[in-house]
Amino acid sequence: MSGGREYLEALARKYVHEAMINEKVGNKVDAAKNYRKAAEIIMMLINNYKNDPMVYIYKNVVEGYIRKAKELEEESKISISVGGEKEEREETDEAIVKNYILIEKPPVRFEDVIGLDEAKQAIIDAVVYPTKRPDLFPLGWPRNILLYGPPGCGKTLLAAAVANEIDAVFMQIDAANLMSKWLGEAERKVAAIFRYARNVGVSKPVIMFIDEADSLLGVYEHEIGGEARVRNQFLKELDGLGDKGKNYFIYVIAATNKPWRLDIGFLRRFNKRIYIPPPNKESRKSLFEYYSKHFKIASDVNFDELAARTEGYSASDIRDIVLEAYLRTVRELFKSNKVDENPRPVTMEDFLQVLQRRKPSISNEMIKLYDEWGKNFGSTIA
Repeated sequence: MSGGREYLEALARKYVHEAMINEKVGNKVDAAKNYRKAAEIIMMLINNYKNDPMVYIYKNVVEGYIRKAKELEEESKISISVGGEKEEREETDEAIVKNYILIEKPPVRFEDVIGLDEAKQAIIDAVVYPTKRPDLFPLGWPRNILLYGPPGCGKTLLAAAVANEIDAVFMQIDAANLMSKWLGEAERKVAAIFRYARNVGVSKPVIMFIDEADSLLGVYEHEIGGEARVRNQFLKELDGLGDKGKNYFIYVIAATNKPWRLDIGFLRRFNKRIYIPPPNKESRKSLFEYYSKHFKIASDVNFDELAARTEGYSASDIRDIVLEAYLRTVRELFKSNKVDENPRPVTMEDFLQVLQRRKPSISNEMIKLYDEWGKNFGSTIA
């Protein structure tokens, strides 16, 4: 049971932290909500651990959070109940999207995504071709796509690249941020985001990209109620998109490093599941060459050897390795007091020194988990 208590205590601390940040910047409405949510979670601790000697302290903490929330509510002249009831002043759909959703396509094309040829083709088949020639798909096409695999291997880049390919509005939703800020009123916010996407989608393609989808649509042992409501609202909105006509180009692309945590109802609606694997040796060499082209590289650098030495490294790891190797030359320049000169070329020794300190982020055990999940749930690569 200690794991459950630690989870709830951590969750309460998270909401208190959010409350303090909002209070500091003068957002008293959200600060009050977060203090009340923290109080709800501590009350769960009290109810679940009635004989624990910490109960007395927990009760004092709850009283303090509620008192603070009431003070903030009075100051902002609003009334909010513990359950996250409706505010007197509601944000418009546009304001919600503007405040919480990033609508800006990174300047990424498919040629900037190194390797992942099978995954890229699967994305093109599912999104690009139907958008450009819907008449060739009389039975429809996948509108909800799941990208899963180890962190740092290109899931976000792929979503941005396909948005640029079809000139779509790119709505990037951080699921973890959504849950931390909107729990208690998230259903209304999720509905507003999808309403906005549907309005935009009448005249232009839309890519709704959900990062860390397991934070929003995962199932956990200890939940406080709001998570299930958010999942249900999200699934309802996905079903609503599916009811639209075939020329309605709104795509929901979700990314996760932990697909095994996803709700089974979510998986059923995402019938296109694409594995984004770590880069193989050939791709690792290409990644080293791609990121190194921005810097002056010494002739002794052997990209084949570097690729061979980086089994288990993600694309993000390789980018960081190149940057750290280059930083060694910059640091050396500043320490020599010759800041007006150019850094020396990056050498093979610079790369090797970085590799001695930086270990791979992807293990064989991790890959086995993805392989097993893919077998059980019929994942798609191409």
